[in-house]
Amino acid sequence: MTDSIWGTRAAGLLDRQLLSRATDAYAALVAASLPWSTTATSILIVPWLLTLLATLDVAALRREVMTAAGGTPLILVGLAVLGTLWADLAWGQRLWGIEGYLKLLLIPFLFAQFRRSPNAHWPVLAFLAAALVLCAYSWFLVLMPGLTWRGKLLEVPGIPVKDHITQSGAFALCIFGGLGYALHAWRNGQRALALALVSAAAAFVSNIAYVETGRTTLVVVAVMVPIFGFREFGWKGMLAAATTACMLAATLWVSSPYLRDRVTIVAQEVERYRTLNEPTSTGARLDFWRNSAESIARAPIIGHGTGSVAQQLRSVISPETGLPTIGTVNPHNEIMMVAIQLGLMGTISLFAMWISHLLLFRGAGPVAWLGLVVVIENMVNCLANSHLTDFTQGWIYVFGVGTTGGWVLRQRAPSVDGTPPDAPPAGSRVAHREN
Repeated sequence: MTDSIWGTRAAGLLDRQLLSRATDAYAALVAASLPWSTTATSILIVPWLLTLLATLDVAALRREVMTAAGGTPLILVGLAVLGTLWADLAWGQRLWGIEGYLKLLLIPFLFAQFRRSPNAHWPVLAFLAAALVLCAYSWFLVLMPGLTWRGKLLEVPGIPVKDHITQSGAFALCIFGGLGYALHAWRNGQRALALALVSAAAAFVSNIAYVETGRTTLVVVAVMVPIFGFREFGWKGMLAAATTACMLAATLWVSSPYLRDRVTIVAQEVERYRTLNEPTSTGARLDFWRNSAESIARAPIIGHGTGSVAQQLRSVISPETGLPTIGTVNPHNEIMMVAIQLGLMGTISLFAMWISHLLLFRGAGPVAWLGLVVVIENMVNCLANSHLTDFTQGWIYVFGVGTTGGWVLRQRAPSVDGTPPDAPPAGSRVAHREN
């Protein structure tokens, strides 16, 4: 009888371990799909969530929800649900407005998963590998312009899937995440790994500079460079990083006419929009922001309700250009997106979530740096886009923060002997190098 009981328990434990590994594998597949396919991401999230729910400890999830990093996303989602009550819209439009926020509910689930699992590096490596393949494919299409089977890819040969904002944004994540880990590897004597990561970063930089430049990505780079230098080397490091980046930028500026055109055309687009009423990208953004600000001023505390962005922006006439605002449901600014619908209380919740995630990654080490890169890139990009409620960028934030957050929490949690669970054995070469 005892043997059968222990046999049943062992079989149950084995099944649970297999399901946990399957959950980690599905999370890695989701991460790998993000730079490539919206459809694949939507499909793969289902088995990941089902296997996670089959193995999740309710007490562990409750623990994550009760923290600031795990609880603040739920508060923002809760406000979005409440915002449907005062929106002057059909219920279908109100419910549609909640959709962009729902993914934030899964951040504490990922915390719980990867605080327990030793495989948090799987989604990180999967995302890097997928981005590298995309970078190589992008260069291949550019260097082989005579291909006849590319169809619509002939229009923008360097962007085989999605768009330039998504592609360059994913590459920027890999650049700074890779450089942070490369520095860690170099300090620990892993020179080959460090050089490989620096080479990968160089490939991503060249693609952004010569193939397809996202202008908000350039702003992200300008923000991240001094932060990286200061975090790793202090004030002198910040100055050195900024100087090095300026020298590299000057080289790319001289050698890439495409990069120069993408930057200098901003002022031209604004001028054409103001003087010729030409609907340029940059000029239209200024109109979106002006109209969004006017909408926020009409309901500054609680907003116009969830799903009201389209109603507020679609029919507004610009007082300066006389042009109707280009039909949009997107003010191209996440803060305004939230404020139009949920007012000041929603804006405070949004910043509370970002700040709690920044504080989660305030420690040293390459994993904390990876999470910090995800949060800062999202915050900067959200000044000119709605990247939290957009599909791909929103899921990158959820899986990026959730995976690295769980990894950081696992590293910080002491085991029975008082050492972190992922710490190297005492007396090992790695332990001596890290000390």
